[in-house]
Amino acid sequence: MLNSMIDAPKQGSFSDISKARVSEAHDADLHASNLTNWQQEYDQTSRGSFYGRIVELPFDGLQVFCEHTSQALQQKCVVWPDSVWLGIPLSDQEESRINGLTIHENNIMCRPGDCDFQLSTPQDYDLYGLVVDQSKLMEMALIHGVDLNWKELTEYGRLGVPDKTLEEVRFVLARLLSMQNKTTPPRLQQDIVMMALLEVLKVETPQPAKTQSYFHRKKVVDCARQFLDHHLDEPVTVTQLCEIASVSRRTLQYSFESILGVSPIQYLRISRLNGVRRSLVQAQHGQAVSDIAAQWGFWHLSQFAKDYKQLFGETPSKTLTGLSG
Repeated sequence: MLNSMIDAPKQGSFSDISKARVSEAHDADLHASNLTNWQQEYDQTSRGSFYGRIVELPFDGLQVFCEHTSQALQQKCVVWPDSVWLGIPLSDQEESRINGLTIHENNIMCRPGDCDFQLSTPQDYDLYGLVVDQSKLMEMALIHGVDLNWKELTEYGRLGVPDKTLEEVRFVLARLLSMQNKTTPPRLQQDIVMMALLEVLKVETPQPAKTQSYFHRKKVVDCARQFLDHHLDEPVTVTQLCEIASVSRRTLQYSFESILGVSPIQYLRISRLNGVRRSLVQAQHGQAVSDIAAQWGFWHLSQFAKDYKQLFGETPSKTLTGLSG
């Protein structure tokens, strides 16, 4: 049983668990940069001040972490090449999405390295993450006689796992990442994680999109987002997006809401407000809020300032002079 592995006999005195890296941030995008060897960009979508925390254990060819985010986010993520990532939400949380696919209670997420993917996560979200080099995973699978289905691990994004296995894996990861766990040798820690990972991969079943309409909706959203990304400082309209994606307004609306959980107008406004925030955080001395806002297509400064404070819980000038906390 996985639960018993964590209580294996301990040898000697070891404090390497103190090398667990704990990172905190009060800005979503700064938080995104705190995860080692990931390329990420986070857009905050719910209102209020942000808090994020990562507890990370690095091993040779293996990364284990727990991430907490206080606000709802749209995340663009890429993990390091020649690896496999498993994302395991903690239990009893609101549903999240990976590439528009809803993650239910008994689902986990899985993506290969060097591959773009998008996450939509709710407020007060907690996620365990495991990233392992493919060569290390293949070696362990061969030793323990586990057949890996690479098509399932690299194509579908969403895997089904029995409740009992998920419960045991969450227990193991919680114990390993606990700051009270100071005596387990690193080699045993790594072996525990790899065995837990293999237990999951022995029983996983792919959960692909069930209808062709998903792929059409995903294509519509991707097309619209690509256009928006290249016209950040222009007053793009819903009519333009409909023309670019060759769909009706109703189809555009439904596609965004089902894939991202927000309307096209909400997405446009939120992505630009987050863009302004990044520019404010990275601003050079002497840059003005009004100039930065204009670069992102905000010309009515009073409305911009109101929308900004409503989303992030602070004024643009506060962000410009230094993040609070």
